[in-house]
Amino acid sequence: MNILIFGLGALGTVYACLLKEKGHRVTGLSRKPVQEAVMEKGARVTGIWGEHHAMLDETVTGVDKINGSNPDLVIVTVKSYDTEKAAAEIARVLSPDTYVVLAQNGYGNFEAAAKHINENQLILGRVIFGAETTGPGASKVTVIADDVILGSPKNLIARYKMEKLASVFREAGIPTRFSKKVMKYIWGKIMYNSALNSMGAILEVNYGKLAEVEHSRMLMESVIREIFALLDKIGQETLWPDPEAYIKDFYEKLIPATASHHPSMLQDIQRGRRTEIDALNGAVVEMGKKHGVNTPVNDIIVSLVKSKEKMGLAIK
Repeated sequence: MNILIFGLGALGTVYACLLKEKGHRVTGLSRKPVQEAVMEKGARVTGIWGEHHAMLDETVTGVDKINGSNPDLVIVTVKSYDTEKAAAEIARVLSPDTYVVLAQNGYGNFEAAAKHINENQLILGRVIFGAETTGPGASKVTVIADDVILGSPKNLIARYKMEKLASVFREAGIPTRFSKKVMKYIWGKIMYNSALNSMGAILEVNYGKLAEVEHSRMLMESVIREIFALLDKIGQETLWPDPEAYIKDFYEKLIPATASHHPSMLQDIQRGRRTEIDALNGAVVEMGKKHGVNTPVNDIIVSLVKSKEKMGLAIK
């Protein structure tokens, strides 16, 4: 396949390296410092999936610099607040047969991308393996809690096409499967990130530490219960019948599998970058206001993360 990776951060580097290693034609798009490093040294992956290295076919800073034909597949790994801008750029190089996988955190990526790309070309990806940037074009896979889940929110793409795409990722070494109910998985990931990613950024610890202290457990459980109340109000089903069932899995399955992972929000704050809080707890707060559901704990967490962003706090 001819594949464009839009964003060569921690996640994009993993996809670019492993897919190229499997023999696909891979173009990576990123900011100039990363683009130059990958062009010179290639993409590198270490961690629990072993050591990998691949020289990409192209590394560019914009779609106007891509040589050759339209991509068969685009994988979007930029931050959620850049989704609409990325989609507008990607739309310039799409053919009617190109599929775009949104492999990002949070709520609203599909809606933002759909402003520029047809919904029958958009695929949501629930990614729940953890990767950390170790340098420009270098990524370390640290943990995995479950397979990547691919799906069309409105089931506008034929099942056989989705299954074929999932097999492409599996063959590259990225555990992936298709689901007709992808939004159930997306909301599960939103709960996971809203409880762990933001709290880990505020308290500056990995996920395992958050589960060890009574007070942080209490806050995380409140975040989860507020999200369940919101989902009940809007009629969105989840993979769990109630918050108690989710919380049980949260402590017994999800956190143990990702205990050593440091949250991406913490990494963003350390680097003086904007976080994705608006697509996680912030999206919960805004939807709560719209639908008349109180979300006080999520609201406080949003304020704390945004305070850290603006103060430019760094780990010492």
